[in-house]
Amino acid sequence: MSVHPVDEKLPALKMATTGLQHVAAMYAGVVAPPLIVGAAIGLSPADLTFLTGACLFTAGLATFLQTLGIWKIGARLPFVNGVTFAGVAPMTAVVAATDDKSDALPVIFGAVIVAGLLGFLAAPFFSKAIRFFPPVVTGTVITLIGVSLLPVAFGWAQGPDPAARDYGSTTNLGLAAATLGIVLLLRRFTRGFVKQVAVLLGLVAGTLLAIPFGATDFGPVTDAAVVGFPTPFHFGAPQFQLAAILSLCVVMVVSMTESTADMLALGEIVERPADERTIAAGLRADTLGSAISPLFNGFMCSAFAQNIGLVAMTRIRSRYVVATGGAFLVLMGLCPMAASLIAVVPRPVLGGAGVVLFGSVAASGIQTLVKAGLDKDNNVLIVAVSLAVGIIPITAPEFYHAFPETAKIVLDSGISTGCVAAVALNLVFNHLGRGGDAQDVTHPMEAVPAQPIS
Repeated sequence: MSVHPVDEKLPALKMATTGLQHVAAMYAGVVAPPLIVGAAIGLSPADLTFLTGACLFTAGLATFLQTLGIWKIGARLPFVNGVTFAGVAPMTAVVAATDDKSDALPVIFGAVIVAGLLGFLAAPFFSKAIRFFPPVVTGTVITLIGVSLLPVAFGWAQGPDPAARDYGSTTNLGLAAATLGIVLLLRRFTRGFVKQVAVLLGLVAGTLLAIPFGATDFGPVTDAAVVGFPTPFHFGAPQFQLAAILSLCVVMVVSMTESTADMLALGEIVERPADERTIAAGLRADTLGSAISPLFNGFMCSAFAQNIGLVAMTRIRSRYVVATGGAFLVLMGLCPMAASLIAVVPRPVLGGAGVVLFGSVAASGIQTLVKAGLDKDNNVLIVAVSLAVGIIPITAPEFYHAFPETAKIVLDSGISTGCVAAVALNLVFNHLGRGGDAQDVTHPMEAVPAQPIS
């Protein structure tokens, strides 16, 4: 009996090299969220290295759950799981609303645990309710994720400390621009593996370029241990605050929506279509991985879409290859020195790469919106209003200044508010009454043609 390519076990060397390729393709995406949140809190280089290593470790555990599976947990498809970008903006909002920054991570961890457990219980029902999250909703939310994170990249490009004299200097902006240029050149003129890891190579090249300017600090590497373990509750016991929990629950819905879309896409690519049972099992892996992650000081986990592109390009469909990548992630998490390497990268260099990284997320959302049927007025209005609501915290940061602090944790996250608006408007326009039957095809700025009187 022939084995399906998804269940095929490749030779050890090929398994290792292709597994590393998956890690390389998603490494920058995994370490970016702890860098953003850690910088917002003001963590020391040692704690930032610890947080990064913890996120790598928990990403590996979540990948094991998704690829190998236990009981009814895991889609058993070649999925890489890691820290989701969707949670970054709400988590930084929690940090901003927390007076004592030492409590910020415990509050975030508590919210992630609750959101993960609730998501685990909701997984089988969510797999049935996916019709309420069509591309017009998911595309809007993914676009907002990228747009919300771009200001972070712009801040990085200016330097690590807004109070420093060289903040926004031509040197810092030049390093960011050079890194961006290197990434673009690699993407344009290379192929295969090198093209897939262009962002990672850009970070390396930008870091080396920054050495003559004194912008590179190798202290985190020299101070880091070779072997270490992400001690449970290193930053304190989880704290449970309602506003933070609500905000991260919204992120969990977004994350589950993205993962469902990714499973459907990957199922087609590997020629093992994802049915309702597969989606429910995959969502259980995502949510359980998220609930476990804070125990080891990690954040919410979700499927990484960029690895789906890697599967499509290489045509290597084995889930055991991705599981091998998960093993590498765990090993990197257990080696603080490896995790500290990202702390060496100067902030302007990260900013240059972040433009590509976060911009690609927004572009992915736009690609999804193209499939959403924007030739219908209803969908145009849903996207227009939801994007406007989601962009408020970016363009007008003080818009909700009169609201209570607990409410601002949710309202100051454009992703959360934009997602709620998109879901609600989609229900109103495409599900309730006869809204779903509307087929008007007009430009949003044009008047609807008058109907003849019979």
